Amino acid sequence: MRDDFAPTFACDSRALRLGVCGPVGTGKSSLIALLCRELAGSLQLAVVTNDIYTDEDARMLRAAGVLDPDRIRAVETGACPHTAIRDDITANLIAVEELEADYVDLDVVLIESGGDNLTATFSPALVDVQVFVLDIAGGGDVARKGGPGIERADLLIVNKTDLAPHVGVDRDRMVADASAARDGRPVIALARTDPDAIAELTAWVRHQLQHHREGLLVPQDPGPMAAHSHGDHVHVH
Repeated sequence: MRDDFAPTFACDSRALRLGVCGPVGTGKSSLIALLCRELAGSLQLAVVTNDIYTDEDARMLRAAGVLDPDRIRAVETGACPHTAIRDDITANLIAVEELEADYVDLDVVLIESGGDNLTATFSPALVDVQVFVLDIAGGGDVARKGGPGIERADLLIVNKTDLAPHVGVDRDRMVADASAARDGRPVIALARTDPDAIAELTAWVRHQLQHHREGLLVPQDPGPMAAHSHGDHVHVH
């Protein structure tokens, strides 16, 4: 039943395209699996994964049973993952448009970047809204170091926060650093064992979808790294 979130858009409007980006091992595939489990009961979902020479992420999601396997498509980029989500988005656009043609009632297409570095972001020509994922086990100083995705993605997730005591990271300090770097943009500290954080994440996705349906969502480009300084030296990219 979907009456509690009935469409308010014309039947030929396309799905919301939500990008999930971040370095290798931060939990992007697990995050997408979580979103599928939480939202598939009320929304029509599909997934596009990106890997260099394999479809392993797509196979993992299919094996997890989070969606009908045909709703999960794989793009093999053959090069650095950011090239297919930012520089030449053709392969991803084709995959998304094929899903939208095959499943005309789609609400959201989740597009997972291949694991890349802290500078990778999606082209706004590919996604309407994008999430950047950090792993708390990657170090408490990562958020403080910044970068276009950390600073200006639509949502930053500090993931696997339940691991903080085991890796010597101050969770609250890392989240505070992330919030400071983002100048008021949202940050969610997420653990799969934290129902409140999961509810906050799914509410954020639903809010973005509603804005998309109402024509109020304007894709933003995190773009190149903002001007920053090291001591007396100012760098502009």
